[in-house]
Amino acid sequence: MSLTLFSTDGCHLCEQAWALLEQTGLSANTRLEDIIDDERWLAAYAVRIPVLQRPDGGELDWPFTAADILEFSRVT
Repeated sequence: MSLTLFSTDGCHLCEQAWALLEQTGLSANTRLEDIIDDERWLAAYAVRIPVLQRPDGGELDWPFTAADILEFSRVT
């Protein structure tokens, strides 16, 4: 399953979220998207990042744990 992590430069929480994705082994299947690159993302996620999104549109808002990520990624 491919995931998307919405983040931005200088966001320490986003760095922590990416570290959790690496810990779970899911970082290779995760696109990192900077919300500054799209006005819609900026409007939707400016105060919510980091946000993890599945292809079906499901979202997992911070704070989350490695276990939360694994459970979130298993939902089909």
